[in-house]
Amino acid sequence: MPVSICSVDDGSVACCKIRIGEDEFPVLLLTASIILINSCSIEQLEMIPRSLSETFLAFLKKLWAEVHNEMLLANTMKSSQEANIYISDIRINILAESIFRLSISSSQVTPTLPFEVVKRSIFGLRKSSFEDFMLTHWEVSPFLIQRLSRALNEGDDIFSSFVQSLHLTKTVPSFLSSILQNLVSCFPIASDELDILSFLKEVGNKLGCPIIYEQDIRVLRTERQLKREVHFFKESLDSCYKKGSHIFNIDEVKKCEEAYKEGYTVAVRGMEFRFESIAAIANGLASLFGQPSVGVNMYLTPPNSQGLARHFDDHCVFVCQLFGTKQWTLFPQPNVQLPRLYDPLDSLYVAEAEVSVAECRKILLKEGDILYVPRGCPHEACTDNGGSNGSAGCSLHLTFGIEVEPPFE
Repeated sequence: MPVSICSVDDGSVACCKIRIGEDEFPVLLLTASIILINSCSIEQLEMIPRSLSETFLAFLKKLWAEVHNEMLLANTMKSSQEANIYISDIRINILAESIFRLSISSSQVTPTLPFEVVKRSIFGLRKSSFEDFMLTHWEVSPFLIQRLSRALNEGDDIFSSFVQSLHLTKTVPSFLSSILQNLVSCFPIASDELDILSFLKEVGNKLGCPIIYEQDIRVLRTERQLKREVHFFKESLDSCYKKGSHIFNIDEVKKCEEAYKEGYTVAVRGMEFRFESIAAIANGLASLFGQPSVGVNMYLTPPNSQGLARHFDDHCVFVCQLFGTKQWTLFPQPNVQLPRLYDPLDSLYVAEAEVSVAECRKILLKEGDILYVPRGCPHEACTDNGGSNGSAGCSLHLTFGIEVEPPFE
């Protein structure tokens, strides 16, 4: 069915109404169905016959694909009625909420990898490996887990399905635009949030909008001489400070590959909400460490470049090198007291101080390696030109952030 979107008074992209090239009656039926779904409690949603729920969800996802494409292209029309084009009362955020609600059903929930599987894949087959890590390194010192030392069986590589889906090559990653243009913004949700429907009310008219700069994606590099971060989309960053958010359109998505070629790192947040395989690993890792949640970011860095400036995090991190190599430099912890979750961001960046080579630890992460970095440990990472060591020069890695909540400290 032909679909377009039209603006309404508040100007929010996610609040645009959907224009559908159908007769009025079918569109009214669709509108009524969506209103009913969005009025249901969790218990009422579970009473919908599974076959009906899954069939309607599949239809809504097809409709969503067309609507999302119109949003990216910024094809927003004026609110006016045309022949054979019916302006429905369905707004984009309302459609997104219906898809969200129907996906809550048990058949749609992402399965959690058993924590024993996650533990074996990260720490290896020896039972003592994890116990030694917790006693010696947890929240104390960095720890490198090399792929060869883990002696994994083929079925134990929990990252393989995600890596294979990207179709990685040694050239500029062609997967970048295709991934980014299909993403929607993922709004922060508290790890102790038990009522998912109250979260839906909080995000309200923003649900379903394309990715937002700073919240979902950053494109930046560190100038090595000045040791400061520079953003490729400076206007987008300025817009975030002035207006509170800047929504990416298709032109900016395509420019991310241009930015990559110019030495910028593309960082995508909220990977645990975007890929089922990553969500399963994150859930298993949270269970392993007894924490409410685990956040996952993806970093794609071109050859001979550095993304983030030297900093430390308020959470512990497992860096999983998926493609290429990256040189990490770890510095002595400046404070005895560990940073707490949600400390002011300004306090997380480390002043450039004179540190002797002996005090630093340099680690070259290769494909399949995993690096543990405790919270409060300053670090920075960069790529080389590749070629001489047989690597691609570029780097792709995931960071799994173990957010140690204050009650668990």
